[in-house]
Amino acid sequence: MLAPFPIVDAHQHFWDPRINYHPWLCDQPPVPFRYGDYAALRRPYLPADYLSDARPHQVAKTVYVETEWDPRDPIGEIRYAERLRHETGLPTVAVAQAWLDHADIGATLAALARFDFVRGVRHKPRPGQMAEARWRSGFAQLSGRGLRFDLQAPWTQLAEAAQLARDFPDARIVLNHTGLPADRSRAGIADWKRALQAFAASPNTALKVSGLGVPGQAWTAQANREIVLAAIGIFGVERSMFASNFPVDGLCASFDAIVTGMRDIVRDFRVDEQRAFFHDNAIRIYDMERT
Repeated sequence: MLAPFPIVDAHQHFWDPRINYHPWLCDQPPVPFRYGDYAALRRPYLPADYLSDARPHQVAKTVYVETEWDPRDPIGEIRYAERLRHETGLPTVAVAQAWLDHADIGATLAALARFDFVRGVRHKPRPGQMAEARWRSGFAQLSGRGLRFDLQAPWTQLAEAAQLARDFPDARIVLNHTGLPADRSRAGIADWKRALQAFAASPNTALKVSGLGVPGQAWTAQANREIVLAAIGIFGVERSMFASNFPVDGLCASFDAIVTGMRDIVRDFRVDEQRAFFHDNAIRIYDMERT
């Protein structure tokens, strides 16, 4: 089922481990991963590969999200993304790597902000880290530089994230991968919903609906309908965005299967709500009109 409007993909990756160092893609042995065996990802994935995967859907713009590139060189990743943009037109904007607790975070953020297509940073905080003074000192520098914060953390850390959002009301915090609802038991889903509700209570938060693969199970609309509709219901359509998480979610399903499944799940939404979810919200939240 093709969308009657272009898609903006709010979360995707490119990489080439032949020429760039990504510890998780290059080192042995492989690190533990929530989808299990990810050997299929340890290869180049470039704009031509992405567009081939996305066919026949019309992807108009994308948000490149940092790829756990060499942590010693966060600026190198953005220079690489900049070259891809010049050569291929993708990505449209980027979310960069930044270690908010590092002593050089001020200089890193200043350097990242000089790239006109960088819209934010991502850091995957360990439990308790969002409450630490040193980490928060780095976080406090984001909004003044016009940078959003992409948060990747399981729902069990969302009480910390909710407090962070309340303490920094001027910061835009975008939760990645639906809060990682890996436990699909009734109790697990209920706990995930409560955590998401607490985080979504702050109006400066938003959500990417992605990362919904379950190891050993096919990605289907039926398997994910409850999660997707609950997440959008909690945040509201206006703060929810479609994201493919490709090529990572390609371990679970094809791009077409995910987009078609998402379209089926939201088929009862008004057309303007569907367009907001698949297109308009990402453009607004990541300020993509000025690229």
